[in-house]
Amino acid sequence: MQNNSSCLLVDSFLILNLFLNTNNSYFTIIMTTVGKKFPDLTVKAMNDMGDSFSLNILDQAVTKKKKVLLFWYPKDFTFVCPTELHAFQEALGEFEKRNTMVVGASCDTAEVHFAWLNTPKDNGGIEGVTYSLLADSNRNLANTLGILDETNERVDDETGVVLVDGDSVTYRATYLIDEDGLVFHEGVNHMPIGRNVNEYLRLIDAYSHVQEKGEVCPANWEEGKDAMNADREGVSSYLSSH
Repeated sequence: MQNNSSCLLVDSFLILNLFLNTNNSYFTIIMTTVGKKFPDLTVKAMNDMGDSFSLNILDQAVTKKKKVLLFWYPKDFTFVCPTELHAFQEALGEFEKRNTMVVGASCDTAEVHFAWLNTPKDNGGIEGVTYSLLADSNRNLANTLGILDETNERVDDETGVVLVDGDSVTYRATYLIDEDGLVFHEGVNHMPIGRNVNEYLRLIDAYSHVQEKGEVCPANWEEGKDAMNADREGVSSYLSSH
C-alpha cells in the first residue's frame, strides 16, 4: 500500500470508502446507525391498493410521532421473504398497539411489488399484506445504509467503470426508529435466515419502558418483568434477586 491512498469520509451512518490508487481497489467500512438520525431520504413506495407514492421514513417518524419498524428483504417472488412479510402482517395489530408503523423494503420496483401483492399466498405471493413497501430501485437508501450484497468492488482499468460481485440486493436488515427519528436498533441477517417478529415487539417494549420509566432493561427482559436503575445499587439489587 502506498502513501498516496485517499480517504473519503462520509457521515457516520454512511459508508467509508478507501480508494487505493496503486491497484484501483476499494475497501468499504459500514458504520452503525444506532443512536443517530435515520437518513433523510425519500423513496418511492407502493401499497396494497396499487397507489405509488413517495415515503420518507425519518419524516414519518417525526411528523406522526410514531416509532417505525423498517425491514429490508432481498427480492420479491422468492422464498424466505414471503414468510417474513406475512409474519409481520399477522403481528401488525401488535405493532399498532405500540404506536409503531411497519414498512417493508427491497430494491424491486413499485410495479413488481404490486404484482406480488396481487399474487395469492398459496402461490408464493403476499396478497393480504397491507403495510407500505419501499421500492428502492435506484438503491439510494440501501447504499446509504450499506446493506447491499456487493463485494470485491473494483474499477475496470480500461473503462473506468466500477464493478462489483454479488446480486446488489439487500440483506435482511431491520431498523427500529423512535419518534425523534433516532435509530435505537439495527440488525442484519444473511439471506437464508428469517427473522423472529416477536423479538422486535420485545425490543419496542423495552425501549418504551426506558422512555417512560427511566429504567434500563436487563438481559431477556420482557414486558411485566423487573427492570433496574442504571447505577451500582440498581444492578446489585437486580442481580441479588435474579
